[in-house]
Amino acid sequence: MIDLEQVHFAYPDTGHGVAGVSAHISAGERVALLGPNACGKSTLLRLINGLLFPDFGTVRFEGEAVTSRKLRDRAWQRWFRRQTAFLFQDPDAMLFNASVLEEIAFGPRQHGLPRPEERARSWAEGVGLGERLACPPFRLSGGQKQRLALASVLVLEPRLLLLDEPTASLDAGGIRWLLDHLEQRSELALVVATHHWGVAERLANRVLILDERQQLAWDGDLVSARREHGLLERLGLLF
Repeated sequence: MIDLEQVHFAYPDTGHGVAGVSAHISAGERVALLGPNACGKSTLLRLINGLLFPDFGTVRFEGEAVTSRKLRDRAWQRWFRRQTAFLFQDPDAMLFNASVLEEIAFGPRQHGLPRPEERARSWAEGVGLGERLACPPFRLSGGQKQRLALASVLVLEPRLLLLDEPTASLDAGGIRWLLDHLEQRSELALVVATHHWGVAERLANRVLILDERQQLAWDGDLVSARREHGLLERLGLLF
């Protein structure tokens, strides 16, 4: 599904980004992306999702290079945006409609899907917001906003879900709900950036670890990764 071929990216102001990352992620695979702060986890997710583009190297989705030129092709862009969904760390970055119902229905309307409001009502019920359909998103709690953001992307029935520190704004109950919900969505390929081994163990069976040089330092199964004590201690991931 995803091929990263020697992907380099650096932000002009800091020089940080990712440096020469290569990896292959198959359809339905579940991958945890671990590493210290500023190692490039969020950047890599944005590169996969076509929100950033490599300075060097190539990001491919289903064999097609994800480029700014390709995303100017409206038909391909609509297809790609339905296949891939990004759940940002801060749900406020994703929510801009006047009500819960309008927020979830926005994507289906943009993509010309039938019965957008019916889809939105169903998803609102599914994430526990069925009684808040008329509520403005800014009036929701942090956990409710994260549920709304998740519903607003999953309503498009993507095949790949990218999650950037999805538990950062949640309390213990919200974390349990989110992890339980994502565990049940076995048809989805997941790439989740996280600092927490508990999240990785619940959602993934493969681990990619980025180091302080923004390079890929480990790619393997979860059990083997936990045995890499020297690497994990150096990167502050051992507990």
